[in-house]
Amino acid sequence: MKQQKRIYAIIFALTTLIVLLAFSFPFIWMLLASFKTQAQIMSTEQFFVFKPTFNNYINVFQEYDFMKYVINSFVVAAGSTIGSLILGLPAAYAIARYRLHSLGLIILVARIVPGISFLIPWFIIFSKVGLVDTYTALILSHMLVGLPFIIWVMISFFEGLPHEIEEAGLIDGCTRSGVFTRIVLPISVPGIITSSLLSFIFSWNNFMFSVILAGDKTKTLPIAVFNFLSYSEINWGALMAAACIITLPVLIIALLAQRYIVSGLASGAVKG
Repeated sequence: MKQQKRIYAIIFALTTLIVLLAFSFPFIWMLLASFKTQAQIMSTEQFFVFKPTFNNYINVFQEYDFMKYVINSFVVAAGSTIGSLILGLPAAYAIARYRLHSLGLIILVARIVPGISFLIPWFIIFSKVGLVDTYTALILSHMLVGLPFIIWVMISFFEGLPHEIEEAGLIDGCTRSGVFTRIVLPISVPGIITSSLLSFIFSWNNFMFSVILAGDKTKTLPIAVFNFLSYSEINWGALMAAACIITLPVLIIALLAQRYIVSGLASGAVKG
């Protein structure tokens, strides 16, 4: 029996390793290619064994002024996430507590509708008011994706909280808004962090709205990476270095937030 369990464990470990390698191979190739020259990237004999170079990263920041695009992407992603939280958390709480399912359905439809259908109306509106190539236009357009997502994630989270906690707060003299800000939000930290992280990632990686509404002043990272593609050739080394730069902040944020999500779930758990 023990030997059979050991065999099953080995098979499970090997299967997990194969799946992990299959899904992580594109990222491994991207990371290795960012330290190669164009000739090394095209050579199949130098996939793992090659002389690394940092010229791709140096060129990305010196020749392409990539730090400006990093700042633009961070401002837009952070602004859209904060704006979505300010509007989305009270909306999700109201929908969950007052059973406003029809309003929730409307928000869900807004999330389901393809974002490309909003491009022309957004561009016409923002061009009329002179907001094209501004942070305001990009933040508002990215909230079109982040706001419905945060609302729908937090609706289920608020519905799972026990009503007794809120009733105790009301008995102690808190207003409904006081219960929301002082009691509900602190114990909802895991859901808030999770929805904020995913909303930030959606905005960070968004290409569609930025390609229409962004200009030279507000160009974001996905648009900057797209500029590495040309009809004559593709600068694979710089492209992979830029892709690594885009991926790195998201990985760092996810690793840092993971600890807070776990601790928040443990501290915010309530047994009825």
